[in-house]
Amino acid sequence: MAEKLQVRFLLLLAVLLALGCHDSESVPKGMEGLAFEGRTMGTYYAVKVSGSWTSEDGTRFQRAVEEELDDVNRRMSTYLEDSELSRFNRHRDVTPFEVSAGLVTVTKAALDIGRLSSGAYDITIRPLVDAWGFGPGGDRAEGEVSDEVIAALLEEVGSDLLQVNLEAVTLSKARPTLTCDLSSIAKGYAVDRVAERLTALGATDHWVEVGGEVRAAGVNGEGRTWRLGIERPQLMPGAVQRLLPLANASVATSGDYRNYREIGGERFSHIIDPRTGRPIRHRLASVSVVHPQCMLADGWATALMVLGAEEGFRVAEREGLAALFLVRQGNDFIERSTPAFERLTESR
Repeated sequence: MAEKLQVRFLLLLAVLLALGCHDSESVPKGMEGLAFEGRTMGTYYAVKVSGSWTSEDGTRFQRAVEEELDDVNRRMSTYLEDSELSRFNRHRDVTPFEVSAGLVTVTKAALDIGRLSSGAYDITIRPLVDAWGFGPGGDRAEGEVSDEVIAALLEEVGSDLLQVNLEAVTLSKARPTLTCDLSSIAKGYAVDRVAERLTALGATDHWVEVGGEVRAAGVNGEGRTWRLGIERPQLMPGAVQRLLPLANASVATSGDYRNYREIGGERFSHIIDPRTGRPIRHRLASVSVVHPQCMLADGWATALMVLGAEEGFRVAEREGLAALFLVRQGNDFIERSTPAFERLTESR
């Protein structure tokens, strides 16, 4: 799946800040805590479990983590031709298509965010994502997409063309050619799945990260609240804008400064506004959302990024979201945080 903001350095930065310097493999028997990482969904994952565990525990936890990640990828990837989502996208019919409970859950959450954001978030915009060169066929955009092509593609997308039946566990299209892209919410859902699996296995103090989306529970190896470094938006990674205590919560960040294409000497963000069919162009550089569910933090971060600094902030306030907006001001950035975000930081 297309990753949001994440490069290798950012993963290592977050792991360093939150986890400490452990080897990538499970630590030997007798040491405090387990840490492991790997690749998934086109990016990296990292997991830390606090407490006294054996190397056998580490192997068991890592196997469980990778089972959850593989399952989500097999169901929601747009890059795997045999994934559940890819098969639904190829389903050229308006009849209900049976899917897994997980795919229904994520799709329903995405549609809810789309409705609450007045269409700023729309998982049916895959044709536009592809046209601008950010989908599985990412090398196809050789120039700026014309107004005529955008107008034609906008006729093919729309959340109102997608129906979810929670009882029957099916998805339906009102237009047979409709396709979906869950890359802006599936990683967050994968984080939730991994965190819940670890909790079920008794590993209640843990940190889970997939491609920059994070969920932390309990305490770290020092018995303290986990801390997350929110990155300062700039082309060269490394600077931390804010250190955020993270206890039994998730954080997802969306931004326009890392994943982009240059067309005719101009930068075009990978984040497409479903209302215009074009990459976003405004002063908002990044949004970080804190939420109990990483799936919702993930989806809302993208929605607020599309909405921009002013409209996005109003929506975040209205929905009671804990969100930190980093807005360009000349060569610098100014912070703007919602009341819920301020209450969250003040209480920790």
